[in-house]
Amino acid sequence: MAQSVARERRTRAEQMLETRTLIVEAAVHLHTTLGPARTNVSTIAARAGVQRHTVYAHFPEMVDLFRACSGLWAERNPFPDITRWAAIENPMKRLAVALDEVYDYWERTDADLAAILPGSERLPEMAEPLQAWKDGLTHAARALAAGWPSVEERGRCTRAAIAHALGLETWRSLVAEPGLSRSEGIALMCALVEAAASTDQCAPDLVP
Repeated sequence: MAQSVARERRTRAEQMLETRTLIVEAAVHLHTTLGPARTNVSTIAARAGVQRHTVYAHFPEMVDLFRACSGLWAERNPFPDITRWAAIENPMKRLAVALDEVYDYWERTDADLAAILPGSERLPEMAEPLQAWKDGLTHAARALAAGWPSVEERGRCTRAAIAHALGLETWRSLVAEPGLSRSEGIALMCALVEAAASTDQCAPDLVP
């Protein structure tokens, strides 16, 4: 009898996990095709093959569903490993390696992000994943800034140039849209950072 009850509980738990997985998978699919701003509980339920109340039973708060959705997407699309870059002592070589990996990442994820990002800043449920994204890029920029000139004004410009080089929109404007090769885009951004690191021209009194 005890074994039968345990087996029934295990089966029920497995069914609940399976249903939860279907819901999260449905949300990921819809967020990367329609976009979060155009996805609602009804469309998620229909995609998962469950009722609306089933979605709410597993995710009473939509922020939890968005967290699960963004977590699964990030697991499948991991950002390049920032810690590996630290082993490259030469800051220019480190930057070039990092940009190659980051631009490859943008290339692989751009179709998803083109659906996910528009309108997402207006959704409270997207505040956490969007902030995590921004924090990750900020952390990457700081890691890449090590070893460049540390003079206050020039150092600030160098960090800004690195942050710009890493951005999704920068990659789109250089590689995805005008059609530069990845290596050409990387070379251009490395030249920008090198210029920022060797000049004081971003000082406010030099701006016309």
